Amino acid sequence: MALIRPTGKHRRPSRLTRTTASAAGVAALTTTGVISGLAAPALAADAPADHATTGLTPAISVGDSLASEIDTQAAVQKQAAIDAAAQKQAEEAARQKAAEQKRRAEAAAKAKAEAKAKKEREAREAREAKERAARDAERKRLNAYVAPVSGSYVSTAYKAGGGMWSSGSHTGIDFHAASGTSVKAVGAGTVVEAGWGGAYGNNVVIKMNDGTYTQYGHLSSLSVTVGQTVTPGQQIGLSGSTGNSSGPHLHFEARTGADYGSDIDPIAYLRSHGVNV
Repeated sequence: MALIRPTGKHRRPSRLTRTTASAAGVAALTTTGVISGLAAPALAADAPADHATTGLTPAISVGDSLASEIDTQAAVQKQAAIDAAAQKQAEEAARQKAAEQKRRAEAAAKAKAEAKAKKEREAREAREAKERAARDAERKRLNAYVAPVSGSYVSTAYKAGGGMWSSGSHTGIDFHAASGTSVKAVGAGTVVEAGWGGAYGNNVVIKMNDGTYTQYGHLSSLSVTVGQTVTPGQQIGLSGSTGNSSGPHLHFEARTGADYGSDIDPIAYLRSHGVNV
């Protein structure tokens, strides 16, 4: 009994049919020269098969030399990336180093400038302090008072009575002094009289800076002139016995005005200015 194979487009071919079709395909390929084309690479290379024509997917075989080139290129690219990163890191380190050096240089310059400014300030302050001290010393010296004769003593007191004085009493005090002893201004002032003073002999009158007047009589010689400014302790003449005098000495008066008769106690006057007499 013969078997009848069902037909239809969804019926899968039998193994025999598939084998027969494969054989037929091979025969067809042999007839068209495709098999011989595969056996001859040179010919196949000259006429590559089109996928649309043959229905076959082309395959690429990578040789050892091409793989080596790819690996080498990848290694080169990796090394280039490493070198670039190292270069960037080195540049950043150099930038930071330069910035640090600049910062240190600026700090050193600032410290040097501050030290210089401090030194100049200290020198200026020291100079100003020295100048102030000098001014204070000069002011103190100008405001100071001294005895008219150094190392002497009062030999005749103020207001002592006697016929030697026209007023009937002594209008000043006498300091013991041998002839030629240095006579000094008791304080700072301006000379308003220097010369012969009648009963006072050679005398000097000084208007003191505080507005009072001092007089020095019976001098043997004068060392100053009218209008001259004098300082405390400056020599104005030498003691003697000129005028109405019984012997060498210094007659000293303190006055509130330039005229005779405005005399005040010379001892009290000197002591009020710090002179120990």
